[in-house]
Amino acid sequence: MRESLTPVDAPSIKSRPVYAALEPRSGSLHLIVADGDGAMAVTDMLAKASDRSAILAAAHVIYAPGPDGSNLTDALRGLGAAQFFRAPTIPALLPRLQRVVGAAHMGTQFYLAGSESLIGQAEREIMETGFPFAAIQKEHRGSTVRRVQCVHCKGITENVATDPFKCSHCGLMLFVRDHYSRRIAAFQGVNIDAEDPGDVPEPVVRFK
Repeated sequence: MRESLTPVDAPSIKSRPVYAALEPRSGSLHLIVADGDGAMAVTDMLAKASDRSAILAAAHVIYAPGPDGSNLTDALRGLGAAQFFRAPTIPALLPRLQRVVGAAHMGTQFYLAGSESLIGQAEREIMETGFPFAAIQKEHRGSTVRRVQCVHCKGITENVATDPFKCSHCGLMLFVRDHYSRRIAAFQGVNIDAEDPGDVPEPVVRFK
């Protein structure tokens, strides 16, 4: 039996990521990674900080425009962080993140904000270096498009907006599940017409 298509904000399974508002914390380094409207989550977090200037003096901000084209580069650059790096895309951002995390020490606080694709990939890079999960804060802001791995060919399609959608690698029509893998930073896509070939519902925009 085919799983029903449920709204993106419906209660879901345990592997589904959970997000909360960013909160200022004490730390030796504040590594802030954001894309798109995630910049607003960062500015909101700093507005709550009693030691805003101290956080910014020890902050390294890495930013990319969002998958929906939202670009708040000037707003983040204008905060006056000790270091600021703007990348054109998430893939272009990751090498910088890897270098910074590789040189970071215990006591570093991590703030991830923006699209789920950005948050998931940044979290994966951080956790691979051994930093504790508790040091990573995540706030989802802006676009809800998903990064989805086809469970059949293992290819990953970025910025999936419709459900079902066609795998960009093998061409199968996939149902987007809420099952999420931190290891690959992606949701699962499963062939929707495996039992009844050709029986594919009209794609519906679920993620924007």
